[in-house]
Amino acid sequence: MGHRKTHAPKHGSLAYLPRKRAKRPVARIRYWPKITADAPRLLGFAGYKAGMTYVFTIEDRKRSPNFGKEVMRAATVIETPPMLICGIRAYTKTPYGLTNLTEAWMKDPPAELDRALVLPENFDTEAMLQKLEQNLPSTAVIRVIAATQPKEANLSKKKPEIMEIEIGGGTIAKQFEYAKSLLGKTVTAEEVFKDGQYIDVAAITTGKGFQGPVKRWGVTILQHKGRKTKRGIATLGPWNPHHIMYTIPRAGQMGYHQRTEYNKRILKIGKDGKEVTVKGGYIRYGILKGPYILIDGSILGPEKRLIRLRYPARPPKEVPETPPQITYISLDSPQGK
Repeated sequence: MGHRKTHAPKHGSLAYLPRKRAKRPVARIRYWPKITADAPRLLGFAGYKAGMTYVFTIEDRKRSPNFGKEVMRAATVIETPPMLICGIRAYTKTPYGLTNLTEAWMKDPPAELDRALVLPENFDTEAMLQKLEQNLPSTAVIRVIAATQPKEANLSKKKPEIMEIEIGGGTIAKQFEYAKSLLGKTVTAEEVFKDGQYIDVAAITTGKGFQGPVKRWGVTILQHKGRKTKRGIATLGPWNPHHIMYTIPRAGQMGYHQRTEYNKRILKIGKDGKEVTVKGGYIRYGILKGPYILIDGSILGPEKRLIRLRYPARPPKEVPETPPQITYISLDSPQGK
């Protein structure tokens, strides 16, 4: 009997090619969901990942076999200092997608903003807002330009990250009035999300550098009597096509890719980070200074990475009406000290 091929399915997902380093450490959000609320509201926020702990909660998903029982869950802590709304931007729909119509900036932006942008001496905010108002009939989408405040988190940097956050709900006119009321003010995570809500999380994953095909693609380690290599791949492909196909697992960059995780549940939004700071502070982060969000499960990225949060693009059908009941949050040191 001849040699029989063992079953060898494709190793590793091709869904995220190319696996190269992300352009920037701040994730891009390419889609904002439509919400049906009457009152306009911001559809996103951002914070810094501090670390993980565990909590005990009462299981409130009706279909779960543990419904009504106390269960232990891993939880991630994100420090969410208030974000400064420093601008408003209006977009119009064209055959080529959304195009920027016009924008308005706050009067006296803080000095830290100079680290991220080259700013003029002064903005004529009133004239800019008037122009925005005149363009409302052709406006399809209104977004705010928001800046993070890392100096209010436990970070050594001062340079803020600047991002757009879309406004959802209500009419365009209502959205404009809402954006106008926020301009130059700070917004907290509490005003955007609520306890128990599901959200999407976008960030850049932890970088792992240049890795071989075994770690990067999960290919089988070859037997030691094989030719030349064990941690390589057995064949680079057929004679024809006469080139190496993109589906072949090769060595290269692993990690530091942009990813989005859907439907992570907010367990708690708190004002004082000391409530969830573990003994001795979080490893590589330290002690939380201000507001925070506690999220069920793990999320991508290392400590101090900027995490962007968004209203869910495809929310689950059944969402418990009341926020989760937390009975205990562990403050034990993760190092066992």
